[in-house]
Amino acid sequence: MAVEESAVPAFEEITEQDELVAWSRTYAREARREWLLDVRFDLVEWEVSTRARRRAAAVKRPEVPDTTVGEPIDWERVPDSDGRPLPCTVSLSWGAFEAFSQAEWGSTLRHELLHIEQFQRDGATGHGAAFKRRAQEVETDVRCRAFATPEWLFRCGDCGTEVARRYRDCAFVREYEAYRSDCCGAGLVRSQPE
Repeated sequence: MAVEESAVPAFEEITEQDELVAWSRTYAREARREWLLDVRFDLVEWEVSTRARRRAAAVKRPEVPDTTVGEPIDWERVPDSDGRPLPCTVSLSWGAFEAFSQAEWGSTLRHELLHIEQFQRDGATGHGAAFKRRAQEVETDVRCRAFATPEWLFRCGDCGTEVARRYRDCAFVREYEAYRSDCCGAGLVRSQPE
């Protein structure tokens, strides 16, 4: 059951995914006005992921060939665009929502809105210098803090520097002995997450 925009719960009262989407959409519209974000919400879908462990949210978007952040795109030349930016989806992580304060969640949403702004203007997005400058303007971070404990943590065998975190079984977890650290060139050791 979708939550009506007029029935959006307070942040601390959110208990269901559709409520999180409704709250986040409402916040995003307010943020667009407050920080003058150039975003078309008619081209944005919203979803919630219960699997994500490393990212608080993400903008899923089609790849548009030959595009660069900072170089506005002529959407008329992009197949299937009808002359307007292609749709994208904001995927919100339920685990991050549960771990973050309202202020931190708002910052996460502003971060994602910057990705949408870049994509809708340039056909590409990234965390480069332009993103960092814009992130400062809208008072958000370039990276979000870790909100989940990894299943596996790998450190440099010489200096102990953290090299990798893994949240699911994968080839790296099974074959970590074959890898070397960038810091010392030493083999990796698996350690307990803190």
